[in-house]
Amino acid sequence: MVELIVGKKGKGKTKVLLDKVNGAIKEANGSIVYLDKSTKHMYELNNKVRLIDVSGYPIKNADEFVGFVCGIISQDHDLEQVYLDSFLTTAKLEGQDVTNALEQLDAVGEKFGVKFVVSMSLDKEEIPEALQAKIITAL
Repeated sequence: MVELIVGKKGKGKTKVLLDKVNGAIKEANGSIVYLDKSTKHMYELNNKVRLIDVSGYPIKNADEFVGFVCGIISQDHDLEQVYLDSFLTTAKLEGQDVTNALEQLDAVGEKFGVKFVVSMSLDKEEIPEALQAKIITAL
Protein backbone atom coordinates (compact mmCIF):
# COMPACT_ATOMS: atom_id res chain seq x y z
CA MET A 1 0.00 0.00 0.00
CA VAL A 2 1.26 3.47 -0.96
CA GLU A 3 0.01 6.80 0.38
CA LEU A 4 1.18 10.11 -1.08
CA ILE A 5 1.86 13.50 0.48
CA VAL A 6 2.25 16.00 -2.34
CA GLY A 7 2.93 19.71 -2.79
CA LYS A 8 5.54 22.10 -4.11
CA LYS A 9 8.94 22.40 -2.46
CA GLY A 10 8.80 24.30 0.84
CA LYS A 11 5.09 23.71 1.53
CA GLY A 12 5.61 21.61 4.71
CA LYS A 13 5.46 18.02 3.44
CA THR A 14 8.38 16.90 5.60
CA LYS A 15 6.70 18.23 8.75
CA VAL A 16 3.51 16.32 7.87
CA LEU A 17 5.59 13.18 7.22
CA LEU A 18 7.53 13.54 10.50
CA ASP A 19 4.28 14.02 12.44
CA LYS A 20 2.82 10.91 10.80
CA VAL A 21 5.84 8.71 11.51
CA ASN A 22 6.17 9.88 15.12
CA GLY A 23 2.45 9.27 15.65
CA ALA A 24 2.57 5.84 13.99
CA ILE A 25 5.37 4.57 16.24
CA LYS A 26 3.02 4.64 19.24
CA GLU A 27 0.72 2.03 17.68
CA ALA A 28 3.24 0.01 15.68
CA ASN A 29 3.82 -3.62 16.60
CA GLY A 30 6.75 -3.97 14.21
CA SER A 31 9.47 -1.68 12.97
CA ILE A 32 9.31 1.56 11.00
CA VAL A 33 11.95 2.90 8.60
CA TYR A 34 12.36 6.51 7.43
CA LEU A 35 14.31 7.00 4.18
CA ASP A 36 15.68 10.46 3.46
CA LYS A 37 18.34 12.18 1.35
CA SER A 38 20.31 13.18 4.48
CA THR A 39 20.37 12.79 8.27
CA LYS A 40 19.06 16.35 8.75
CA HIS A 41 15.87 15.21 10.49
CA MET A 42 17.51 12.65 12.79
CA TYR A 43 16.68 14.54 15.98
CA GLU A 44 13.07 15.15 14.95
CA LEU A 45 12.35 11.42 14.67
CA ASN A 46 11.36 9.15 17.54
CA ASN A 47 14.40 7.04 18.48
CA LYS A 48 12.47 3.85 17.67
CA VAL A 49 12.32 4.85 13.99
CA ARG A 50 15.25 3.68 11.89
CA LEU A 51 16.57 6.54 9.73
CA ILE A 52 18.41 5.58 6.55
CA ASP A 53 20.32 8.24 4.63
CA VAL A 54 19.89 7.00 1.05
CA SER A 55 22.54 9.40 -0.31
CA GLY A 56 25.25 7.15 1.12
CA TYR A 57 24.35 4.31 -1.27
CA PRO A 58 25.21 4.11 -4.99
CA ILE A 59 21.65 4.25 -6.34
CA LYS A 60 21.55 5.39 -9.98
CA ASN A 61 17.89 5.02 -10.99
CA ALA A 62 14.39 4.19 -9.79
CA ASP A 63 14.76 0.44 -10.38
CA GLU A 64 17.85 0.34 -8.18
CA PHE A 65 15.94 2.33 -5.55
CA VAL A 66 13.09 -0.21 -5.54
CA GLY A 67 15.71 -2.97 -5.21
CA PHE A 68 17.24 -1.08 -2.28
CA VAL A 69 13.83 -0.91 -0.58
CA CYS A 70 13.33 -4.65 -1.22
CA GLY A 71 16.66 -5.29 0.48
CA ILE A 72 15.48 -3.37 3.55
CA ILE A 73 12.26 -5.41 3.62
CA SER A 74 14.13 -8.70 3.21
CA GLN A 75 16.32 -8.11 6.27
CA ASP A 76 13.52 -7.02 8.60
CA HIS A 77 10.56 -9.40 8.79
CA ASP A 78 8.86 -7.16 11.37
CA LEU A 79 8.86 -4.13 9.05
CA GLU A 80 5.40 -2.51 9.00
CA GLN A 81 5.88 0.94 7.50
CA VAL A 82 8.38 2.81 5.34
CA TYR A 83 8.31 6.60 5.15
CA LEU A 84 9.99 8.12 2.10
CA ASP A 85 10.92 11.80 2.28
CA SER A 86 12.19 13.66 -0.81
CA PHE A 87 11.06 10.72 -2.95
CA LEU A 88 11.93 12.28 -6.31
CA THR A 89 15.51 12.87 -5.15
CA THR A 90 16.11 9.60 -3.29
CA ALA A 91 14.55 7.46 -6.05
CA LYS A 92 16.35 9.40 -8.84
CA LEU A 93 13.02 10.38 -10.41
CA GLU A 94 13.37 14.16 -10.73
CA GLY A 95 11.72 15.24 -13.96
CA GLN A 96 10.50 11.70 -14.72
CA ASP A 97 7.21 9.81 -14.52
CA VAL A 98 6.75 8.35 -11.03
CA THR A 99 4.00 5.88 -11.96
CA ASN A 100 6.10 2.76 -12.51
CA ALA A 101 8.21 3.19 -9.36
CA LEU A 102 5.15 3.80 -7.17
CA GLU A 103 3.30 0.85 -8.71
CA GLN A 104 6.31 -1.36 -7.95
CA LEU A 105 6.39 -0.14 -4.34
CA ASP A 106 2.64 -0.74 -4.10
CA ALA A 107 3.06 -4.33 -5.33
CA VAL A 108 5.95 -4.96 -2.93
CA GLY A 109 3.94 -3.44 -0.08
CA GLU A 110 0.95 -5.67 -0.82
CA LYS A 111 3.10 -8.79 -1.06
CA PHE A 112 5.02 -8.21 2.17
CA GLY A 113 2.46 -6.29 4.23
CA VAL A 114 4.40 -3.02 4.28
CA LYS A 115 2.77 0.41 4.10
CA PHE A 116 4.66 3.15 2.24
CA VAL A 117 4.04 6.84 2.95
CA VAL A 118 5.73 8.94 0.27
CA SER A 119 6.40 12.68 0.20
CA MET A 120 6.91 14.22 -3.27
CA SER A 121 7.55 17.76 -4.48
CA LEU A 122 4.79 17.73 -7.08
CA ASP A 123 1.44 19.53 -7.16
CA LYS A 124 -1.67 17.38 -6.98
CA GLU A 125 -2.35 18.23 -10.64
CA GLU A 126 1.08 16.84 -11.65
CA ILE A 127 0.33 13.41 -10.17
CA PRO A 128 -0.69 10.88 -12.84
CA GLU A 129 -4.41 10.05 -12.89
CA ALA A 130 -3.73 6.42 -11.91
CA LEU A 131 -2.19 7.59 -8.62
CA GLN A 132 -4.66 10.34 -7.64
CA ALA A 133 -6.56 8.02 -5.26
CA LYS A 134 -3.37 7.42 -3.24
CA ILE A 135 -3.01 11.10 -2.24
CA ILE A 136 -3.71 11.52 1.50
CA THR A 137 -2.40 15.10 1.87
CA ALA A 138 -1.98 17.80 -0.77
CA LEU A 139 -0.28 21.01 0.36
